[in-house]
Amino acid sequence: MTRRWVILCFVAALSGCGREEKPAASSPAPAAAPAVKPADLPPLDTRPVIVAFGDSLTAGHGLEPGQSYADHLQKQLDYMGYRYRVVNQGISGDTTDGGVSRLDAAVTLRPRVVILELGANDGLRGLPLQRTQANLDLIISTFQGAGAKVILCGMTLPRNYGPDYIRDFEKMFKDLAQKRKTVLIPFFLDGVATKRELMQPDGLHPTAEGTKRVAANVMKHLEPVLSDLGK
Repeated sequence: MTRRWVILCFVAALSGCGREEKPAASSPAPAAAPAVKPADLPPLDTRPVIVAFGDSLTAGHGLEPGQSYADHLQKQLDYMGYRYRVVNQGISGDTTDGGVSRLDAAVTLRPRVVILELGANDGLRGLPLQRTQANLDLIISTFQGAGAKVILCGMTLPRNYGPDYIRDFEKMFKDLAQKRKTVLIPFFLDGVATKRELMQPDGLHPTAEGTKRVAANVMKHLEPVLSDLGK
């Protein structure tokens, strides 16, 4: 090996040692999610609550969203200047047993008024009236104990259930209203159930036009209660 070759190798080694290694490319940091500003959040609805507590007649069975009686009731309240928020807690097919099971959740809403529409499914299933009455009594007393005014909605049954059962069924609502000193709507579907054009083909649930009539009927009994509470 010649001296010149040794020198060249040495110089190449030195130049290699003097090279700076480039750092490995790093992945870009994920973009931070935009902070949610308080102004971006929807305003909190602080209006006192009216709970519509019931079954399919309250839920708006067979209707488009926004067509239940509770929806129409909200529109009437807004139009008349009452600052209340209606919360629809109707569940299709619910019995008074079901109402008792979800009672605690409804109480947490701290309603000022409760429109109680339950019992029809108990009657249609032929359940013992003593059990239905005890459940309704518990629901009413629990809401009243939480500071709510209760409006009890009376119901009836198809004529084929027999006069004795129907009589006792209708009387049950009157007795409860008297016992608990609640406002009573004698028949929730008054002026609607007997008009075929206001009922759906099943003959049990109102049409969208029918629920407007129901809301107007409820409003007649609700307005004096709200007037006592103040707008």
